[in-house]
Amino acid sequence: MLKKSLESILTPQESDELISAFDQIGQIIIVRIPDSLLPKKKLIGETLLNEVKIVKSVFYQASPVEGDFRTRNLEILAGEDNTETEYKEFGCRFTVDVANAFFSPRLSTERERIANLIQDGETMVNMFAGVGMFSIMAAKRKKCTVYSLDINPIASKLCEKNIELNKLAGNVISINGDTSKIIDEQLENKADRTLMLLPERSDEFLDSAIKTTKDGGIIHYYSHMHADKKSDAGKLSEEHYLEVTPVKSEILTSKIVRPVGPRYYQTVVDVKISK
Repeated sequence: MLKKSLESILTPQESDELISAFDQIGQIIIVRIPDSLLPKKKLIGETLLNEVKIVKSVFYQASPVEGDFRTRNLEILAGEDNTETEYKEFGCRFTVDVANAFFSPRLSTERERIANLIQDGETMVNMFAGVGMFSIMAAKRKKCTVYSLDINPIASKLCEKNIELNKLAGNVISINGDTSKIIDEQLENKADRTLMLLPERSDEFLDSAIKTTKDGGIIHYYSHMHADKKSDAGKLSEEHYLEVTPVKSEILTSKIVRPVGPRYYQTVVDVKISK
C-alpha cells in the first residue's frame, strides 16, 4: 500500500530505500531521507501521514544520534510538531520523546532476549538506560532489582514516569548522572549482570562495567563491528573484547544485534568475568 502511494513521486528503488529507512514509534514516524530525495521530503512526509492512519506526526531525521545525551535533530515534515508519544512493547507501556532522549524500536528483539536471561533475585546495572525500556521489561517479568542510569535528565525523568506506568514484579531505580561516577560512589560490586548499551563507547566504559559487576557476574558488552562477511561479525566482536578487557573472561555467546550500515553491525558479547 505504501509503495503504491509513493509510486507517483518515487522510483521503485527509491521507494524500497525509503521504506527500509523509517521507524514508526507510536503515533510518530521518523524517516531518514537520502540527499537525492530531500527536494521531495515534504511530499514524502504528507504521503506517509496520509497512508499510516494511526500516525499524527512525520519527522525527517536531520542528524545522527550524537552527544552525551544521545539525541538527534528532527525536522517536522507533516502533522503535529510533537516529539512525545506512547509506545507499547511486549506488554509494557512507555512514554518516549524521540527528539530529547535515546530510543530505538529496532532493539526490541534484544530487549526481549535480555529480559528472558535475567533471573529472580538478580541485580542488574543498566549503564546507559535511556527511558528505561531494558530495565522495565526485565523487572516486568522477574523479581529483580535494576539500577537504571543515564546522564540525560529528560531520559531519567521519562524512565521514572515509565516505572509508574507499568506493574512490575521487580524494582527499577532510576538514577540521573554520570555513569562512571555513580558506579564509583554507589554501585561497586553490586551487579550480577551489567548492560553496556552504548556500542560506540563501550571500550571507554569497560573499567566501570567491571567495577560494578560482582566476581562471576555477567557483562553484556555491545560494540560496532566492521565485517566483510556478516557471519564473521560475532567472532570479531569476541576477539575485540578479549583484546581490550583487563580481567579474566569466559565468552558465553555473541551475536549481531542489528546492521547499522554496509558491512557494519551492532554486536553483543555476553561474558562471565572473574575478578
